[in-house]
Amino acid sequence: MRKLVVLTGAGMSAESGIATFRDSGGLWEQYKVEVVATPEAWEHDPKLVMNFYNQRRVQMLGCKPNKGHLLLAEMEKEFRVEIITQNVDNLHEVAGSSNVLHLHGELMKIRSTGPRQDVYDVDPQKPEYQIGDLCPNGFQLRPHIVWFGEDVPEIENAIQIVKQADILLIIGTSLKVYPAAGLVNYAPPQCPIYLIDPNDISNLPSSITVIQKGASEGIMELRTNYLMQ
Repeated sequence: MRKLVVLTGAGMSAESGIATFRDSGGLWEQYKVEVVATPEAWEHDPKLVMNFYNQRRVQMLGCKPNKGHLLLAEMEKEFRVEIITQNVDNLHEVAGSSNVLHLHGELMKIRSTGPRQDVYDVDPQKPEYQIGDLCPNGFQLRPHIVWFGEDVPEIENAIQIVKQADILLIIGTSLKVYPAAGLVNYAPPQCPIYLIDPNDISNLPSSITVIQKGASEGIMELRTNYLMQ
């Protein structure tokens, strides 16, 4: 079976009702990145940061995978699918995808601020955390999110996955956020690259085939017109 590597961004989950950050009306218009998504923000106002991710977690738990998520899970019957996602939601897993690597952390995990930075699963029945909630070793818990200015621990694993791709599919990301955007450069020379996004993304290499549609519709077109021929 051919190895299909899929890189997904915020547009993948937009059809499920999860707000994107960079589009018009997205989260960055409601919150400045400096206020909720940096280590400095956590130091300055941890309660605000914790509440922001509590709200996102509760919102996510009310959402369901869209047809695009389900189609990617179904494609495991035809390909060895590995998903690298910039998203912090769990919709790929809920849809049934087996191999998902989260570059920027996960809403359904919480992390200790202690030296070992132990990670714990979030109980869906108790999805909100407060300042004063401690890990078993007595350290404050924080969102398990890679904030701007922090290292991306999984980037090397992601690079190795892309290097092994027979097909690279990019969905719902503008390829402007690094280091994730640089992953495309690690695809093997003969690996076909497809990008699905409803927006007009400029300055793309001519080697990338663009399907200018939303995630679900674009994946259906990809399967019909490109992958099943």
